Amino acid sequence: MIDCLTYLFGDDGTIPNNSGLPLLVYKNALTDEQLQPEKCKVLLNSNGWSNAWVNGIYSYHHYHSTTHEVLAVISGTADVMMGGEQGKKFNLSAGDVIIIPAGVGHCHISSSADFRVVGAYPGGKSYDLCTGKPGERPEVLENIKNVSLPDLDPVTGKKKPLFEYWEG
Repeated sequence: MIDCLTYLFGDDGTIPNNSGLPLLVYKNALTDEQLQPEKCKVLLNSNGWSNAWVNGIYSYHHYHSTTHEVLAVISGTADVMMGGEQGKKFNLSAGDVIIIPAGVGHCHISSSADFRVVGAYPGGKSYDLCTGKPGERPEVLENIKNVSLPDLDPVTGKKKPLFEYWEG
């Protein structure tokens, strides 16, 4: 059973966020084996989340308007701001997974030296990198509305718990 925390972020005028889909935080969702980068990629890919990478999180507020994103913490700890500058700070540690709806801002604040995540996208979609510049608004708002729901939860490979909170 995955312990799932949910947070809904509205448009803050800079970061559009996503008022329809909550950010999902799964605490301690990965097994020790899944903390290995390649094993984590295999898990996500087997559940339809691919185009994976291993690294940290950008240290500036950004979001993706063309796809949802999963970040699986495979080592270390970090404080991450979600939802823009007025959003909420989360303390993440190895084994935690965050599922970020299209449009929701995220920013690395601080971390241990060994902090790393595996990031992936449903259906292996390509992502854009948006920072809240005024010229982005019309196009990204339309993009966010048109992002389809993923087929499966990236961790469980089932409809739950993702679709308990993300309904079409």
